[in-house]
Amino acid sequence: MNQKSTFLLLLSAMALAACQSEVKEAAVKSSDPIAANRVLEHIKVLSSDEFEGRAPGTVGEEKTVNYLREQFKAVGAAPGNPDGSYTQTVPLVGIKTTPTFATSGCAADISWQSPDEYVAFTTRVSEQVKAEQSEMVFVGYGVKAPEYQWDDFKGLDVKGKTLIVLISDPAIPDPANPDQLDPSMFKGKAMTYYGRWTYKYEIAAELGAAAVIIIHETEPASYPYEVVRNNGIRESFTLKSQDGNASELGVRSWIREDKARALFSACGQDFDALKKQALSRDFQPVPLNAKADFVLNSQLREVQSQNVIAKVEGNDPAMKNEYVIYTAHWDHLGKSEDEHGVHIYNGAVDNASGTALLIELARRFAEEQAQMKRSALFLAVTAEEQGLLGAKYYADNPLYPLKNTIANINMDAMQPWGRARDLQVIGYGQTTLEPLVEHHAKAQDRYVVPDTAPEKGGYFRSDHFAFVQKGVPALYVKGGVDIRDKAPDYGKQQAKTYTAEHYHKESDTVKEGWDVSGMAEDGDLLFLVGRDLVVDGKSADFQAGSEFKAAREKLLK
Repeated sequence: MNQKSTFLLLLSAMALAACQSEVKEAAVKSSDPIAANRVLEHIKVLSSDEFEGRAPGTVGEEKTVNYLREQFKAVGAAPGNPDGSYTQTVPLVGIKTTPTFATSGCAADISWQSPDEYVAFTTRVSEQVKAEQSEMVFVGYGVKAPEYQWDDFKGLDVKGKTLIVLISDPAIPDPANPDQLDPSMFKGKAMTYYGRWTYKYEIAAELGAAAVIIIHETEPASYPYEVVRNNGIRESFTLKSQDGNASELGVRSWIREDKARALFSACGQDFDALKKQALSRDFQPVPLNAKADFVLNSQLREVQSQNVIAKVEGNDPAMKNEYVIYTAHWDHLGKSEDEHGVHIYNGAVDNASGTALLIELARRFAEEQAQMKRSALFLAVTAEEQGLLGAKYYADNPLYPLKNTIANINMDAMQPWGRARDLQVIGYGQTTLEPLVEHHAKAQDRYVVPDTAPEKGGYFRSDHFAFVQKGVPALYVKGGVDIRDKAPDYGKQQAKTYTAEHYHKESDTVKEGWDVSGMAEDGDLLFLVGRDLVVDGKSADFQAGSEFKAAREKLLK
């Protein structure tokens, strides 16, 4: 071989090595980042008036499911149901309740106007539910928590009674610093499941109560009464069951704080004094010498709603039957009609935003499929607004074994105000996914913070929680509020305004000047976390201190 041939061969080898290096580098970098313009287009479509607020069992559901099916197919994600379809049927029962509520005894002179002063509803599949001449008893926060030596009921027989309870956890002051909450009691500032309104109804049903009245207070509830009102005036849903939910609480209700104060005053009680007493382990239930009469007349209809699921399959023979599942709820509150006209609750932030990212994440994994060991699932669930029903149904009837589900990554109400320096992990300290989040946030020149409002109980309020309860490690992040190139308090003010003025209201629509570049960046980060699991084969678990660690161990047995 002459010198020229040797030189050409060397150049060829160098070119081949460079090409291989570029291919390897491309694989590491993976596919192009999520495009903000595509995310915004999905949001605009899903939150348009044409989709009528995306309520289950409506034309809005049909349009939403068709759109998701078409988009998943277009981005290259395969049908996710093993039967070859993109859907999982979720059997629901729609319940449209017309309530009446009256009180007698010391509260005989109080009138109650629905829905402006109270709402009452039921999950029982019955045309009529009553609680007649039911003794009213104030039971503090309505909590039985043995690990905190806490029992608000003190052995009281509450069968057939109407229980009046405070929202959230007992807010116990720290003895060492009365301006702070005691971290050893109900996790201090963070909400436990005992503070969730669903728990109040569940424990009351377990004890045989006829009805529960939750006193709404904006600060501890984290949303204004108008949210309760709007939820109370429309059709609600429950999962279809063989017994028609006969074991569940008959009457679920809320009252405004000012009406609660009037009720207590009429019965010779001081609301503030009782609320203070309820912060003690020694609290005793307080009968009000009043009786409640509820009559709930309901219109019922069976609805075959749909979860929408797509799949990008992995390639490793030993690992492709293990799954990372991304979730976002496609539903919102639908529409209502009154003397003022038709009201459409478009749900642009909640949760057209998360659903848009779900589609674009499916696109990225489809582009990445050649590198994938495990499989990725993309599940758009129904009826989150009704109590995580679609997610619960999947968790109870999984299309792929939960013990083979490595992790869940959930997206709900992503922020549309621009690129943020921070990223919130809701339920920080729960899983081993958090170091992965922190690693990729650092690469984006960002920092991770725990939930900035843990007292709102966000960890129990979205679809990931249905998986957590079954023992699947789940990640739930919220877009940050430290917005780049904006005033220091800009993001916080935007978040505060959204909660006060737009959450669960008609005004949750796409706004002029939205900047979803931060939303797309959050999606990129969640993609990279999932990529660590499906491409690099990393593991996920609950941390040692998590109360859900035992559920994980049980699932894997």
